[in-house]
Amino acid sequence: MSLLKLFCNVDDFCKAFQPHWRRVTLARGGGRRVRATRLSPSEIMTILIHFHQSYYRTFKAYYNEYVLIHRRAEFPALVSYNRFVELTPSVMVPLLAYLQQRQGSCTGLSFVDATAIKVCHNKRISRHQVFAGSAARGKTSMGWFNGFKLHLSVNGRGEILACQLTPGLIPGNVDDRKPVPNLAKTWFGKLCGDKGYISQPLFDQLRAQGLELITPRRKNMKQRSLPLEDQLLLRQRSIIETINDQLKNISQIEPTRHRSVSNFLLNLLCGLIAYCHQRKKPSLHLSDQQLQLLSQS
Repeated sequence: MSLLKLFCNVDDFCKAFQPHWRRVTLARGGGRRVRATRLSPSEIMTILIHFHQSYYRTFKAYYNEYVLIHRRAEFPALVSYNRFVELTPSVMVPLLAYLQQRQGSCTGLSFVDATAIKVCHNKRISRHQVFAGSAARGKTSMGWFNGFKLHLSVNGRGEILACQLTPGLIPGNVDDRKPVPNLAKTWFGKLCGDKGYISQPLFDQLRAQGLELITPRRKNMKQRSLPLEDQLLLRQRSIIETINDQLKNISQIEPTRHRSVSNFLLNLLCGLIAYCHQRKKPSLHLSDQQLQLLSQS
């Protein structure tokens, strides 16, 4: 997506969201004087999201070497890098609301997975202090890590349906099955997961919500034959693993040198939004009608 189109989408959202947000804040008694800044919230959000669509690996280099030099025509009121960093926490809530608006809709066929989000390199775990008391050590099939887990669900078109970061003060190796009922409240059809989601209570709970959980069987479990359609769907689970890989390596949601918790959350939100704007997403290349037929078979 071009920078102009991205700004137009973000600005249209901010024009509708900002008045509503101010009314809610005043109603809760948290109203205070808001001074106007040189950069508008939509401009700040656009720059933050566009960084995750660029080829720059650090935001400082992106802002100083690209935005300040090549994008002054689009952003005539640019501020220094240090001042811009001071302004970024002010758009945390709008970014969260914008991510929810950009999420896709359930097509009857969904995939769920959890991926580790490291907050530091393993060699620095013992002396890492930024996330002390919130991040924790965990273990996945790829080894040990220090950080959180991102629980993600996508539909057959590769669009993000819902996501949840394992809350602070809970170990990073929290049960992958725990967030699923909350994420899947409005879903229908079939939900495909890996062996980490095998659970009869979870299966029954989702079944009561009108959602069928499909998982492979462990070797030590009593084998039962799955319908051919379900076996084929399980083979397509690589779609969400590909999305997790793109989020980490293209959208850069996992840098390991954060200096604050707010910086970590902003980076994660903007990376997810950048993926939502991605033109070509990993998908099953099926029409909505075909996806619904698969979910009903």
